[in-house]
Amino acid sequence: MDQDDRNRPAVPPTETIRPDWAGIDTLPTAELLRLMNAEDRTVPAVVAGQLDRIAAVVDAVAARMARGGRLVYAGAGTAGRLGVLDAAECPPTFDTDPSLVVGLIAGGRTAVTEAVEGAEDRPDLAGADVAALALTPADTLIGVSASGRTPYAVAAVRAARAAGALTVGLACNRGSALVAAADLGIEVEVGPEVLAGSTRLKAGTAQKLVLNMLSTSVMVRLGRTYGNLMVDVRATNTKLRERARRIVAEATGADEDAVLRALTATGGRAKDAVLVLLADVDAPGAARLLAAADGRLREALAAARHG
Repeated sequence: MDQDDRNRPAVPPTETIRPDWAGIDTLPTAELLRLMNAEDRTVPAVVAGQLDRIAAVVDAVAARMARGGRLVYAGAGTAGRLGVLDAAECPPTFDTDPSLVVGLIAGGRTAVTEAVEGAEDRPDLAGADVAALALTPADTLIGVSASGRTPYAVAAVRAARAAGALTVGLACNRGSALVAAADLGIEVEVGPEVLAGSTRLKAGTAQKLVLNMLSTSVMVRLGRTYGNLMVDVRATNTKLRERARRIVAEATGADEDAVLRALTATGGRAKDAVLVLLADVDAPGAARLLAAADGRLREALAAARHG
């Protein structure tokens, strides 16, 4: 081994080349798909092994967000895009302000749809992006990186921690610099990819599953749902207006005319409409009850029934 080999960083498992997969380009299409599908099936089990760590992160984030804190994702490439995607889906799903869940990606918004070469290797960009948010101890930043050593993600975590925010490292390898830099860590070890080094595959799937769990569970803890119903859904189009109608009908058992009257009275807000129907209050009364209960429908219903 020469000096260059000794100084070269170890190849993480997500970048490992599997010799037994070297002939995938010669496989019949159905066989190639079976191989990929078999590998994909290993991902949920790996994520399951991290549920206790994920739960700890959810509870810590929810406690901070209940005090007005924000949730920020930071990553590069696929990992960054997944964070941006999760953040973008929170407002229509849970009626959150767009500033509440934020996705930072190396290279900025252009990098969501185009590769911005070299951006992931720029810790200075991460420092500037984090500084622009003026993080506080009520906020949480989750660095996302398949390898766990992406300079942008690691630098973002370090900058957020220096600002006093809670920091989390989500990586697909064990013992990473990202997790070492963070207060809390989630390590989903997915192993080599069918296409060597293409971490948009199993690693991307694992990251998506974890981010789904994190944001959804945090919102459940914050009372942004009623059971498994999206009562905070923002009805901004025909599909979502119909979804709001179904949600209110399911939650209340009311007939269609009553549901539509309640939704009209509350400006299409499903959570308020449920309270109008179940607590027999008018729309302003429903709004007052929800405000007093910090938006938690079950608590608002209990207050109305015992008021």
